[in-house]
Amino acid sequence: MSGPASVQAALQRFAPDRLDRHRHKITQRLCACHTPAMGGIEAHCDHCGSEAAWYHGCRDRHCPQCQGRATRRWAERQDKQLLSVPYFHVVFTLPHDLNGWVALHPEIIYRLLFKAVWTTLDTFGHDPKRLNGQLGMTAVLHTWGQNLSRHVHLHCLVPGGALSDAGRWHPARSNYLFPVKALSRHFRGTMVRLLRRAWESGQLQRVTRPGEVDRLLDALMSCDWVVYSKHCLQHRTSVVEYLARYTHRIAITDARILSVSDDSVTLRYTDYADRDRHKTLTLDGPEFVRRFLMHIVPKGLMRVRHYGFLANRCRKRKLAEVRSALDQPEAVDEAPGKEAARVPLAGLSCRTCDRSPLRIIATRQPTRPWRRSSA
Repeated sequence: MSGPASVQAALQRFAPDRLDRHRHKITQRLCACHTPAMGGIEAHCDHCGSEAAWYHGCRDRHCPQCQGRATRRWAERQDKQLLSVPYFHVVFTLPHDLNGWVALHPEIIYRLLFKAVWTTLDTFGHDPKRLNGQLGMTAVLHTWGQNLSRHVHLHCLVPGGALSDAGRWHPARSNYLFPVKALSRHFRGTMVRLLRRAWESGQLQRVTRPGEVDRLLDALMSCDWVVYSKHCLQHRTSVVEYLARYTHRIAITDARILSVSDDSVTLRYTDYADRDRHKTLTLDGPEFVRRFLMHIVPKGLMRVRHYGFLANRCRKRKLAEVRSALDQPEAVDEAPGKEAARVPLAGLSCRTCDRSPLRIIATRQPTRPWRRSSA
C-alpha cells in the first residue's frame, strides 16, 4: 500500500461499511481529515513563490492528526490554574473481569468509575486523620492498553493538599498522598456498591445471564484492585506538560504504526508485563480497526473532568482561597491574545523553502460530502 502508515490509512482500507451511527460518523471524519474531502485553502509563499493546498482537519477528539494542537490549547488554559505545590499522579484501574459489562454499558460503567474514584479520594481528603479538607482533582479516562486491548483506567492529577472549611491549606504529609492499599480497598467497595445499585435500578439491563451479577461482584470483592500513586513534578511548566500528555491521548498514534499492508497493520507497543520491552504486533486489518473503534467513547461523554476545588462551578473562587492560604499570587497570563491567535496560517511553513508566514490566495470547497448516511 502506498502512502504513509497511519490510523487514517488503516481506516480508509479496512473500516467496515456497517457500523453504528456514532462510530460511522467518527470513522468518516477521521478518513476525511486533512484531505480534499474537508476543503481547505490555497497558500502562496512570498519567499520562493511556490503555492500549495492546506486541507482542514476534522478536529475529532479521536483523531491522531488533530490532538497535538488541541493538547497545546488545553495546556495553555490550564497553566494559570496550577498551584505552586507538589502534585500527585494516581491511577485507578478497573479489573478486566468487568470488560464484558463495559462493552454492554460503556456510558454507565465510565460514569460510575469517575464517581467511585472521586468518592474515594474525597473521603480520604476529608478524613480528620489525614488532610481534613477538600481535595482538587483532574481525572482523565483511558480505555486502552498498549496493544489496543480493553484496559479501563482513570489517570488523576491531584494537588498535594486540601482546603479546610476555615480556609486553611493542609499540605500532604507523604510522598504518595494516601496509602495505595487503603485506596484500593475503598475504591473496590465503592465501585462494587455502585454497580450493584445500578443493576437493582435497571441501568444494566443488557446483563442478562442468570446469577451473573451476584457471581461477578462477589468475585470482584475477593480480589485486589490495582491503584497506583506516585509523587509528580513540582515545577509548574513540567506539571502542565505532564498532564497534557494524558488529557488528549488517544488509543494509538500514527508514530506507533509501522506499516499498513493489503491485509494487515503492524504497530509498536511496550509490554509492561515483560520488563517494559518494546515489541511489534501485526494484526489483521479488520481486527486492528475493531480494536481501535472499541475505544471510541459514547457520544457526549466527557473524558476529562475536574472535581473538588478544581470543579468548573467553583474553581475561580476556590483557587483564590487556596492561593490566599498559600500566600501565592495569581499566575500572569502570558498567552498570546485572541487577535494573535486568529492570524491566518499561524505556525505553518512553506513546504518548499520552509519559510513562513504564508499568504492565503484562494479557498477550496470540500470535494464531496464526507458525512455519508450510516449503513
